[in-house]
Amino acid sequence: MEEIIFVDKPAGITSFGAVARVRRILSERAGKKVKVGHTGTLDPFATGLLILMAGKATKKAMEFTKLDKVYEATICLGSVSTTGDPEGEISETGIEIPDLETIKEATKSFVGKIQQTPPAFSAIKINGQRAYKLARQGKAVEMPSREVEIYSLDILSYEKPYLKIRTHVSSGTYIRTLAEDLGKKLGCGAYTKELRRTQIADYKIDEVQLFDLPA
Repeated sequence: MEEIIFVDKPAGITSFGAVARVRRILSERAGKKVKVGHTGTLDPFATGLLILMAGKATKKAMEFTKLDKVYEATICLGSVSTTGDPEGEISETGIEIPDLETIKEATKSFVGKIQQTPPAFSAIKINGQRAYKLARQGKAVEMPSREVEIYSLDILSYEKPYLKIRTHVSSGTYIRTLAEDLGKKLGCGAYTKELRRTQIADYKIDEVQLFDLPA
């Protein structure tokens, strides 16, 4: 078996959970254990396109890990989260939320190559351990910054305090961090309330054949 599988991951499950569901289904169909792996994770709260590899195709996984991606995100301004998303402890900053023109001007500074520090609650490995596991244990996690590229950042809508954006980014870019950095730039704080990945390289979620992922 050699197969590339496209999944629309629902909110509330991990990428590893999605892999496990697909593995179970394919193994049942084949009557034997089928190897399945992912080519890049999505946060549990996020939805959207996951590319999985099954059988011999798992050897090609590295070819897909460094591809650029397109996301749609709803950013909540005027509040911050301990994890940068709705799963953390959320608190309002009490600072006035700016108008649309101010936000548009601020977003311009994020387009291009920028330095970004990934969130502690992420799947990045620090000394062999996932950063989010260390963070959950209350351990201090020092995340090294890195260069990423924001190819485009478009505002889709704005209804205070919610800013909806579409952004095309390089591999390794964290939208949670992008939202937090925008909140710092605006001075009011921000976190990512909703996140959906709609495209990986040329693979668009509304054009590929999606695997039926049961609950």
